[in-house]
This record gives sequence, C-alpha cells and structure tokens, in this order.
Amino acid sequence: MKKASPGPSAPPAPGTSEKTLPDEKPGPAFSSLGLSAPLLKAVEEMGYTTPTPIQAQAIPEVLAGRDVLGVAQTGTGKTASFTLPMLEKLSHGRARARMPRALILEPTRELALQVAENFEKYGKHLNLSHALLIGGSSMNEQRELLNRGVDVLIATPGRLLDLFERGGLLLMQTDMLVIDEADRMLDMGFIPDIEKIVRLLPPRHQTLFFSATMAPEIRKLADAFLSAPQEIEVARPSSVATTITERVYCVARRDKTRALRKLLSTPEVQNAIVFCNRKRDVDTLQADLSRKGLSVGHLHGDLSQPLRFSTLEKFRNGELKILVCSDVAARGIDIGGLSHVMNYDLPFNAEDYVHRIGRTGRAGKEGHAFTLMTPEDRPLLEAVETLTGKAIEQAQLPGIPSAFSEVEEEVVIPANTPAQPEKRSKPAKTTGRKGRRQEERPSPEAAPRHPSGPSDRTEPATPQGTATAEEMYKELPERTQENLSAPSSEHAQEALHQRVWTESPAENTLPLLKNGFLPPVPEKDADLPGFGMEEPDFMRIVYVPAVHGFIEE
Repeated sequence: MKKASPGPSAPPAPGTSEKTLPDEKPGPAFSSLGLSAPLLKAVEEMGYTTPTPIQAQAIPEVLAGRDVLGVAQTGTGKTASFTLPMLEKLSHGRARARMPRALILEPTRELALQVAENFEKYGKHLNLSHALLIGGSSMNEQRELLNRGVDVLIATPGRLLDLFERGGLLLMQTDMLVIDEADRMLDMGFIPDIEKIVRLLPPRHQTLFFSATMAPEIRKLADAFLSAPQEIEVARPSSVATTITERVYCVARRDKTRALRKLLSTPEVQNAIVFCNRKRDVDTLQADLSRKGLSVGHLHGDLSQPLRFSTLEKFRNGELKILVCSDVAARGIDIGGLSHVMNYDLPFNAEDYVHRIGRTGRAGKEGHAFTLMTPEDRPLLEAVETLTGKAIEQAQLPGIPSAFSEVEEEVVIPANTPAQPEKRSKPAKTTGRKGRRQEERPSPEAAPRHPSGPSDRTEPATPQGTATAEEMYKELPERTQENLSAPSSEHAQEALHQRVWTESPAENTLPLLKNGFLPPVPEKDADLPGFGMEEPDFMRIVYVPAVHGFIEE
C-alpha cells in the first residue's frame, strides 16, 4: 500500500520497501477491491490508499473463494493481501468454542506476532477475535481463549499440534487456511506437521499458499495442498530506496569486530540492527559489544520465546541501542525510525541484502546501511551490485587498514630479484624408541681410521668431548683389563644352576637380579652371555647382603 501523504517519498504498506516497485503501475484504489466500509476506514486511518501489486491481484481472488499460490517475499505487502480479504469473509458469522474459522500458519514466532499485530490494526472496527498460538506462552491462557471461541487462529505448527493432541482445539469448522513462508517451512522441517494439520481440516476449504521462491519442492507441495489455484507472482524489489546511504568497508577478518565497534561508536548512530549469517556469531558479537559497554541485545532462533519478546520490546522502546540478529529471527520485525543497518556478514543471497537495508530510510527519513566484508566476500558483493544495478561506495575506516591493500603488499616481489624457496632443515630421524632422535653424524671422509692399521672400513667420528671405547679401555684398572682381554675359563662350562654358595666371597659366582633373587634360567640358556659364559670378575657377586638366605651345599 501507499500512504496518502504528498511527495514522492510516501512509504508503502507495512513490510514493504520505501521505493516504488519496478513493475508497479498506478493501480486501483482499495475501494474498488470489494472491501467493506469498516476495513476501508481502518486502511485509511493507517494512511494507505493504493494497494501494492500483490494486494491488487490477490484480494479479489481470495474474496472469490479461489485457492491462491502467491510467490512474493517479505517486503511486498504480502501480509495485507491475505489479512484484509480474510477479515472481510469472516465479518459475517460467529465462532464456536475451540473451533476457529480461519487458520494462519507461520514458521517463526516473530512472524506470527507480526501477523497478529496486522489483524489488530485492520480489524479494529470489526467485532472479530483472534488468538496467537505459539511456543513460549502459557498454554492455559491459550486454552481459555480457544474455549471462548476465536475467529482467526495464528499459530506455529508445533504448538498447534501439541494443543490439538491435548484436546484443546478442533479444526472441523476451519474454512480458510493460510500457509505463509512455505519455503522457510520446508527449510525448518515443518512440512510433515503441516500435512497432519491439513488432514484435520474439512475436505472443502480454501487454501492460500505463499512462498518467497518457487523451487521444485515448493511446487510439489503447492500441488498437494491447492486445488486449481490462481498463481500470482510479484518480483521482489531489486533496487534500494534513494533515502539510504550505502557504504562497504573491506577489512581483514581479524579486524571485523573492531571495525564494527568503530562504526557503532559514531554519534550519528541512534539505533542499529546488526545482521550476522550464523547464530554463533550473533552470540559472540553480542558478548563482545556488551563487554565494551554498548547497549546491545541479540535475537536468533535458539533463544527462548520470553527472552526474544523482551529483547525486541526493549529495542523498540529505546532501552537497547543495538540489536544483533540473524535473518530468520529478524523476519517480520518492523522497527520505525531505524537510523542504521550494519551487515557484519554479507548475506549469501543478494536479495536478502535488499531486504536487510530496507528496514532503514523509511517514511522519507534518511537511513544508512554499512557493510563489512573480507576479500573472500568479493563474489557476494558483486552479486549484490548486479542485482541492484549499481556499485556500492567503498570506504576505509581511520586506523584500520584496508584488506585489499594488505594483500597487494604481501604479493609484491621486486622484478629483478628471483624468488628463491626458503631453506628448511629436515628434522632428525627418530630411532625405534619414541621421542629420541638420532644424532647427526659427519660424512665418512672425516671419520678416523681404525687403530689397528689401514682398512677399507671407516669408523664413525666421535662427537667432540666424548671418549672412544679404546680410551675408556685404557682408563680401566689393569686387573679389569686382564679380565676383559683374557677371560678366565674356569667357570666357562659351569651352568648357572650348578653354581653353589661358599663362605669365601671370592668364590661366589651366583649372579643376582636387582630384587635379590636368582633368575630362573633353564639349562639350555646357561651358555648365554651373563649366565656363566666367561664372565669377568667385576660381574661376579663378591658380597651378598645378610637379608638374603641361600642354601649352602
């Protein structure tokens, strides 16, 4: 809808963009669409005289009782296109207890709340009632409303089925069904619930099916839910209102949060919505801005319903200056007098960019839309510029380097200096034992020859400061050297288990383990080294502690 105020900047209907739609032509007035006087009065009191394209096409079809398949996104006046004719058709009659006459299904609580607000505005001169059936609210209060009888039930699929299974709701008198945001319903996994709800309705009922896109899956759902529908497709606005100043800042990823704080700290920012692509980024960013002393709240789908309502109300009342949110949570939020929109992330869908920044610059007021991007986001920016048909001004924040300039400085190499690969030393090979590395050894040419004379075999060089085996041998006592060079063969053939203990310590030849016990070595292993084969004297036991008892033979 368009307001009846003079001047070219007259705003459209709630939820629409401030600019004139590219395919919009002067259409009929609301008075020519078949609406009654109470509805026309409510529309006039809101300042609207001319319907938007989807309103002009959908309202007559709904009043005629036909099924409607509408392809239109948020921002085209879609809500009024089914709200006004529904109120007109329900103006005659009365609802019975627990039996609503019309049902509107919304994917999120925020969208359901937004639709309920529209019913209050447009139906204030009609004696009709409505109920909001969403999670996070008292189920007992919702039961009481249904027991009194409501004409319009606005609900999310999960809570509606929950209340139906508890016996608090009947749908046998529901003659109108609206499935709004069907593409979002599909993404959120609500289609099985919607199929259950449709089976609870009477066989003959009117269905209004709205979706932002018409993918094959959506077309299949429409064929299942609709009967000979009237298809209405309205392109989403692809240009931005002239009252919005756009600017993009290219920064490194590590500087994005600092750049956002600098933008939000300017005195021109009266209030701002900051958009993130991911819910975890919403939480992280809100916590960071709060630590810096900013008045900030956040919204996303994982938060409880009371907290989301409370945060949104505080932002509307001015208690919060900044609202960080995701696209899904922000659907249906209409904030008047919003001065700034900040894109912490460029949206993956270029049309979402137009919808985001369309929340500012309304009613002829000046608005600002600032976007932070990294060099990797260049394709997303190009998609936005292609959709809007104009380039967005690029700017640089004081004290924060541009990411493009940093990349250029890193890759510049002098033309006369050939690039050489960096030399890296290979790590030492590990030995069989974990954690120990093999020592580096010099080349064989530097190794000394064997002392016995010239030979083809070379010995590895000994590290400086380490004695060789020959030097260590010379350091031993003479008796030890004799034992090593000419070992005694007195006990060479004596098996370990045949050795005996004597009173003379010099004749004791029983080797002990560290725990003081003899090792149980069988006869076949008696000749192995350490078990009786030419042990030197220093390997023999010369003293046995008194605590050990041995049998004397």
